[in-house]
Amino acid sequence: MTTSHARVLLHPGYTVGPVDRRVFGSFVEHLGRAVYTGIYEPDHATADEHGFRRDVADLTRELGATMLRYPGGNFVSNYVWEDAVGPVEDRKPFIDLAWRTIEPNTVGTDEFLQWAEREGIEPMMAVNLGTRGVAEAAALLEYCNGEAGSRWADLRIANGREKPYGVKLWCLGNEMDGPWQIGHKDAHEYGKLAAEAGKAMKLVDPSIELVVCGSSSMDMDTFGEWEQTVLGYTYDLVDHISMHAYYEEHSGDRASFLGSGTSMDRFIRRVVASADAVGARRRSDKKITISFDEWNVWYLQTRFEGEANIPLRPAPARIIEDVYSGLDAVVVGDLMVTLLNHADRVPVACLAQLVNVIAPIMTEPGGEAWRQPTFHPFATTARLAQGTALDLRVDSPTTTTARHGEVPTVTAASTWDEESGAFALFLTNRTAEPVEVTVDHTGLSVVLAGGYRMVADHEPAVEGPEHAAKVAAGCWSELEAPVPSPAAGTTPSLTVTLAPESWTAWHGTAQRA
Repeated sequence: MTTSHARVLLHPGYTVGPVDRRVFGSFVEHLGRAVYTGIYEPDHATADEHGFRRDVADLTRELGATMLRYPGGNFVSNYVWEDAVGPVEDRKPFIDLAWRTIEPNTVGTDEFLQWAEREGIEPMMAVNLGTRGVAEAAALLEYCNGEAGSRWADLRIANGREKPYGVKLWCLGNEMDGPWQIGHKDAHEYGKLAAEAGKAMKLVDPSIELVVCGSSSMDMDTFGEWEQTVLGYTYDLVDHISMHAYYEEHSGDRASFLGSGTSMDRFIRRVVASADAVGARRRSDKKITISFDEWNVWYLQTRFEGEANIPLRPAPARIIEDVYSGLDAVVVGDLMVTLLNHADRVPVACLAQLVNVIAPIMTEPGGEAWRQPTFHPFATTARLAQGTALDLRVDSPTTTTARHGEVPTVTAASTWDEESGAFALFLTNRTAEPVEVTVDHTGLSVVLAGGYRMVADHEPAVEGPEHAAKVAAGCWSELEAPVPSPAAGTTPSLTVTLAPESWTAWHGTAQRA
C-alpha cells in the first residue's frame, strides 16, 4: 500500500483565535424522542426527582456539551411558549405542525432551563418568529430574565422560580428562509421582523446576544442574497448570524463524503464575506460572527421520509433516528477540525441533536442509553481543545471529488493553552491510503502524551447498542505517543502516520521554545 506525505507547520505566533467553549454546543428540540424518552422519562429507573434521565445527563456531561439550543428548530415556529409553563396538569396538548406530533407540553421553558442549570449547561433559547412576533418574543425574554415587578417575571415567580434564569443567547426564529418553515418569510419580511423583535428584546435585557437567521444551507437559491438583505436590517442589533449544514454519503461516494469539511469551510468563508460586505458598506468596525447552530451527518435525502409523509402521532414518536458508522464518525471529527480552524468567526456551534434524533446519544424507553460512534470524536475534541486555535500551514496532496472538486487529503487543527501548557493536534486522513505527516513545531517544545483514533468502517450501520459497541471496538482506539522530537540543531518536528480514512487526536503539553 502506497504511503503519501504531508507536512504541517505550527508556531505560537500564528493564531486563529481563542476557542469559545460554546462551539461545543448541542441541540434539544421537541422532535421525535429528543425530549420524551430522551432527556426526560419520569418512569425510567435512573430518573431524578424532576423526571430527567440521569444516564442521559451523565452521557451529556461526558460528551462535553457546553450549551444546548432549545426548543427548536422547526418546532419553534408554531410554538406557544405560554401554554407550556405553570401547573403541568393545566397544560393543553397541541399539534406540532413541523413534525406532525401531538406535543403534550409536559416539558416547557421552566423544566428545560432548570435541568440545564442543574447540569451546568448554558441554554440557547429560540423565539417564534414564524406564527408569532415582537410582543411574544419580548414576553418570553422577560419571563426568563426579568426581575420581580413586571407581568411576565411575576408569572415566572408565581410558577415557582423566583431567580431570573439569565439566558444570554437568543435565536430570532429558525430557518426562516425555508419554504418548509411554518410562517416562512422572504428576506425583507424576516429582516424587518427580526430587527423589531431584536430591538424590543434588547430593551428588555440589553445584555443578551442575538442570533439572526442565515441560510438553511449553502444550496438555498437565496443564499448570499438572504444574508445581505437580512443583515441590512439587523446589522447594528445582532451579534451572530446562523448557519445550518448537514452532510451525508450519496450513492457510495465516499470521497465526497470524506471531503465534507471542505464544503463547510467554503460555506463559512462565504457567509463571513457576506457579513463583512454589509459591514463595509455601513463603514462599521463591528464584526458579525457565526452561530453554526445546526451541523451534523444526517441522511436527509436517503433515509428521511420527509415532513409531509410523517403520520400524525402522539409524542414520543421515532423520527430521524439515524444510526451511525465509523465512517460517519470520521466525518464528524473532520467537521470539528473545520470549526476549530474558524475559531475567530465561529464562537457558537450546535451538533444537532443531543439524544435520539441524529444524535451521538441513543436511548431505549425504559432501557439503556448508549454512545453512537459519532460521540467519540466530539467528546474527545471538546475535552482536548483548550486555549487558542493555532493558524496552521498544511502542505497536503489533494484529491478530486465529484461534489466538492479538489480537496486536501489531510486536514489539521491545533490548540494550545499557554497558561496550562495543554496542547492538542487533530488530523484527518480523507484517503484510502496511509499518510505520513511531519509536524514542524518551531517555537514550541511539544511533548505528546498519547492520542485517540477513529477509522472508517465498510459495514452498514445497524440499530442498537450492540452494533455501536462493535463499531467502537473495531474503529475507536487509544494510541501511544509517537517518537519524540529530533535533537537540538534540527527543526523541532515529529512524524505520525495516519491510518486510511481516519481521524486522530493527539494530546500533550507544549511550552514556548
